[in-house]
Amino acid sequence: MQLEASWLRHLQSEFEQDYMRQLAEFLRQERLAGKQIYPAEGDLFQAFEHTPLPAVKVVILGQDPYHGAGQAHGLCFSVKPGVKTPPSLQNIYKEIQAELGHPIPEHGCLSTWAQQGVLLLNSVLSVEQGLAASHQGRGWERFTDRVIEVINDQRQAVVFLLWGSYAQRKGAAIDQTKHCVLKAPHPSPLSAHRGFFGCGHFTAANDYLRQQGLSPIDWRVPELQRQLLD
Repeated sequence: MQLEASWLRHLQSEFEQDYMRQLAEFLRQERLAGKQIYPAEGDLFQAFEHTPLPAVKVVILGQDPYHGAGQAHGLCFSVKPGVKTPPSLQNIYKEIQAELGHPIPEHGCLSTWAQQGVLLLNSVLSVEQGLAASHQGRGWERFTDRVIEVINDQRQAVVFLLWGSYAQRKGAAIDQTKHCVLKAPHPSPLSAHRGFFGCGHFTAANDYLRQQGLSPIDWRVPELQRQLLD
């Protein structure tokens, strides 16, 4: 398990603890047993690769990776180029369109957000194909709790977007005197109409960043061809 250097400085000790060794062994045994694990091993920590700790401006907190073939690539809510945009992300796009007037993108790859400082962090970083929540309780939650603690302690004026009760419980300890915490229902089709639509989070996040003297996030998702060229 490899981690980007700025994160590793604060998280190295986690990899030396028994729970992370046990998690690594669990993943190894699952793969040896022929199980398909998502995302690919090299993509487990893509959120950290795309968004080093000093660059974090916004944290979007998800729960588990997508468990369908070819979807997950280490960024929460995001899917690989060429994969159909999942319903929750479609609803995120609809809210951005309603708030900011940006067109609905043709794809679901959010790497351009991550490169601007949006940490797209799932609570659990792996899953077995076709089995939602199959890797919950294996240690990832403890690791990502520590990630949130590091951001809370080491950074200032970060916007946390906590959608749904799971994310809100996980972010309960964030210091709201030094960070901006925005809460809404989850963008899933089951709950988006209960307050995610109309939440105003993308506008509010940028307003807060500007107030802190930071550049806002460009929430537009460029056309795939242009994104790949960039």
